[in-house]
Amino acid sequence: MLDWSSCPAVERDPDRVSGAWVFRGTRVPVKALFENLESGARIDDFLTWFPGVSREMAEAVLEHAQRSLQTEAH
Repeated sequence: MLDWSSCPAVERDPDRVSGAWVFRGTRVPVKALFENLESGARIDDFLTWFPGVSREMAEAVLEHAQRSLQTEAH
């Protein structure tokens, strides 16, 4: 499981969205990005569907996941 606590683009509040990690300042769960990408959506689609999420935030989440996975592999 990824440690999102060091990713500045996300936040978690136990009183919002059942404590799920969300994009900072939104109620959009981080997992929504991955679920949509897995279903074939493009980043541009996701950003259109969730206008509160900026491209920079989405890219930061993807980069954080990539770095985390690379760290786990070593």
